[in-house]
Amino acid sequence: MEKTLQPMDNKVPDWYVILFIGGVHLVALLAFLPSAFSWGAIGVALFLHWLTAGVGITLGYHRLITHRSFKAPKWLEYVLLFCGILACQTPLQWIANHRLHHRYSDTPNDPHDINKGFWWTHVGWILYTDPKSTIIEQYAKDISRDPVYRFFDKTMLLWQLLLAVGLYYWGGFPFVVWGIFVRLVAVYHSTWFVNSATHKFGYRTYDAGDQTTNCWWVAIISYGEGWHNNHHKFPRSARHGLRWWEVDMTWMMIRGLQLVGLAKKVSLPTAHQR
Repeated sequence: MEKTLQPMDNKVPDWYVILFIGGVHLVALLAFLPSAFSWGAIGVALFLHWLTAGVGITLGYHRLITHRSFKAPKWLEYVLLFCGILACQTPLQWIANHRLHHRYSDTPNDPHDINKGFWWTHVGWILYTDPKSTIIEQYAKDISRDPVYRFFDKTMLLWQLLLAVGLYYWGGFPFVVWGIFVRLVAVYHSTWFVNSATHKFGYRTYDAGDQTTNCWWVAIISYGEGWHNNHHKFPRSARHGLRWWEVDMTWMMIRGLQLVGLAKKVSLPTAHQR
């Protein structure tokens, strides 16, 4: 019999994560300095937000790797994995937590249970760790033994540092402030709002057995992830925006990959299911 999880039983503050996330937010405030402003830097930040949050997290971590909503060549999976690494979110923990979330959505065993409050669901849960946690072994076994995943998981900060050096030589101080710190803050919150706002605000099309909602503004900033009630009803669906007005940019990317033969066995709910 599977042991019942108790997420907060053994959790302690993770000071490494607290200082890192707090530091990223503080340094991002340098963007208000006149010397840190340039339109080029803003353009770089917007492009990297799409590349890391849209391509890396939403398309890669979420729809391909976590849910296997479509099948892609292994080399492409590793490219998407790398883009997710540049979002400074560790893949093994991210994927394991998301699978755990789906299994226990909005219950005490959900790592970001909305019933513990908006702040907890948005960011509070990230600031604690359980040194004895085995969720990676339980919920990410299929990837945790892959040496490429383990390598990128352990070298995540190195790649962020190399990106920062490249941006500095390309555009100086403004490119680093906007391309690294402002962009990471935007990436983090666009991801976190999927955990928090889409369990609190919006409308519900389906009874998914939890409190998930479809929230249009979260869908805009997270490349279609805001249609969260749809997603929880059909977790394996590669398309989250199921109505004509539910714009899903990640689904557009998947359709593009499908048209050139790089996405196959694309999972969608049938008309009868919807």
